[in-house]
Amino acid sequence: MPKQDKLLHKAYADGKTISPQLPDEVKNYLIDIDGTICDDIPNEEPERMATAKHYPDALETLNRWYDQGHIITFFTSRLEEHRAITEQWLHEKGFKFHGMVMGKPRGGNYHWIDNHLVRATRYKGKFTELVDEKVTIQVFKK
Repeated sequence: MPKQDKLLHKAYADGKTISPQLPDEVKNYLIDIDGTICDDIPNEEPERMATAKHYPDALETLNRWYDQGHIITFFTSRLEEHRAITEQWLHEKGFKFHGMVMGKPRGGNYHWIDNHLVRATRYKGKFTELVDEKVTIQVFKK
C-alpha cells in the first residue's frame, strides 16, 4: 500500500462519508518536471530527457519535504510513453517521490477547480522554503 494511502483518514460532511483526507500537517505536493526540477524538455524531443540537467536546489528541497513526511507526486506533461525514461532519470538523480501523473495539459495558464483546497506556487528559478503571502485569487461568485 502506498504511503499516502496509510496517511488518509475518513472524513464526513452532513453525516455522510466523503473522500478521505490527509492530516493537516501533511502536504500533497504536485510538482512539474520540465523547467521546474530540470531543463525544459519538450515532448517532441524525448531523446533529451535522459540527459536533462537537474536543478540541485529542487533535489534538496523536494527530498527534504519527502523526508518530513509530505507526499511528492510529479505531475508532468510528459506522455505515458516517457514514464520509464523519466522514472530512471529521477532515480539516477536521487529524487525521492511517491508517484507520477503523466499527461498534464500543456500550455500553462492553469486554473484548477477542485472540491479540495488547492494552493499553487509558480516556480521562478529557485527552490526555497515556502512562505505565507497574501494574494488576490479568483473564486466563484456567491
